[in-house]
Amino acid sequence: RKLFFDTHALVCLLEENGFTTRQSEVIVSALVKITNTNLDIIYKDMVTKVQQEIALQQVMSHIGGVKKDMIILEKSEFSALRSENEKIKLELQQIKKQVMDEITKVRADNKLNLNLEKSRVKELHAQQDRALTQTDRKIDTEVADLKTMLESHKLDNIKYLAGSVFTCLTVALGFYRLWI
Repeated sequence: RKLFFDTHALVCLLEENGFTTRQSEVIVSALVKITNTNLDIIYKDMVTKVQQEIALQQVMSHIGGVKKDMIILEKSEFSALRSENEKIKLELQQIKKQVMDEITKVRADNKLNLNLEKSRVKELHAQQDRALTQTDRKIDTEVADLKTMLESHKLDNIKYLAGSVFTCLTVALGFYRLWI
């Protein structure tokens, strides 16, 4: 172990300042013991460069293992996410197909209902047209009957008028003859 001060120079310095050689050696010996004890304590807490290299290698190998584990975990997580994504895509396609089938059914039902309503409306219009035609025929028949009746009454009126005129004329001629 190296000391970082010159013990002989310290002994000489102490002797110059009034210590005896024996006292100076004892003091220097005590200082060396204290220094060695302190260095032992310090060295206990310190590591050597070799120990530090070994510890660094152990830490680096541990970090490498953790990196490998993380890469494996990441790949497995990625593949799990990919498979989950594929499952979701398949489910989405199935749902999309179901929705399209439902839309097709609804459209077909709506077209059928629309066609049924159209045929009902056409039938209703046809019934209304028939009723209107029948009503027109009845009206035409009634008008024709009324015209016939009017003509017949007209003829009857003309007959009565002619009869009345001839009767009046006959009466007038009868009075004329009587007066003449």
